[in-house]
Order: sequence, then structure tokens, then C-alpha cells
Amino acid sequence: MSDAWSPAFVSAPERSLRRGDVLFRRGDPVRHLFHLRDGRVALRRALSDGGELTLHVAGPGEIVAAASLWAEATHCDAICETDVRLAMRPASDLRDWLGTSPAATALARAAREIQALRARVEILRLRRLSDRLDAYLDLNGPPAPGDWVRVADWIGVTAPALYRELARRRGEG
Repeated sequence: MSDAWSPAFVSAPERSLRRGDVLFRRGDPVRHLFHLRDGRVALRRALSDGGELTLHVAGPGEIVAAASLWAEATHCDAICETDVRLAMRPASDLRDWLGTSPAATALARAAREIQALRARVEILRLRRLSDRLDAYLDLNGPPAPGDWVRVADWIGVTAPALYRELARRRGEG
């Protein structure tokens, strides 16, 4: 498959990093996008249970965290698995480069779906129902009336188990 992003980075400044270096941290503002020329960069997210989830490993010709192009802040850490060489461009320039075509709109929608799927995977890895529910509520807020069944499905538990947890919480105040 050809590298569709290369034309956007032809004259972009390059940067080199060493194995173990951090390209960005979760929560950093998205100011630039990075086109990987050589090496591998892992996108990782620390989990509340002490584990770590590798969401993706970008290789040569790929954008590191392409879905972040339409985000305010990064949703994971980018750690160099090898020595890397990459080009960088401001995110706003890349959004301008893509324009407002139907393809660009579809790409933005796909990026948001990827972010939501990664968040769901992170929540499903949590062992306790209470932790899953807390993570869901932190991410999405409370559902509309009558939508708790959808929340149960989204966090991978049965509706009766979720209703027991909600009743326990109401009983605690």
C-alpha cells in the first residue's frame, strides 16, 4: 500500500529520537502530527489497574496517532520502540491540506470512531464492574433516561449486574 501522507510531509522538518524517548504524553495538546520515516513508535495507555495497553505500533510511512488530528489533546503516550526519524507538521496545516472534501469528513469520522473504540477496549480491560462504570461515566457522563441498558452492553456487563451496582451506589448516598 502506498503512503498517502508522504506528499503532506515533503518539505517538513525532521527530528530524530532514541529508543525509549517519549514523543508525547497523554493529555498533551495536539500541535503537530508526525510522519514516521524510520523506526517504530508505540502508542500506549496506562490503565488504572496498573497495567498498560498498547493501542498501536506505527512503522515507517505511517502517521503517529493519526486519529489525534481531530482531537484537542492526545489520548495516549507515544514511546519510541527503536531509534526513529520522523517529519513533523502543524496539525492545523494538515487539516487545511486535507480540506473539507467528503473523504476528509469520512476520515475525521473514522478517527473519532477509532478513539471511541480504543477507550472502550481500555474500559473492557478493567476487572471490576465499579471501575468500568466509573471509567464510562468519566468519559461520557451519565446516559439519558432509559439508556442504562446500553451502558451495560457498552461496558460488557449484564443489565441486572449494572442495576445492582447502581442500587448499591444509591444506597451509599
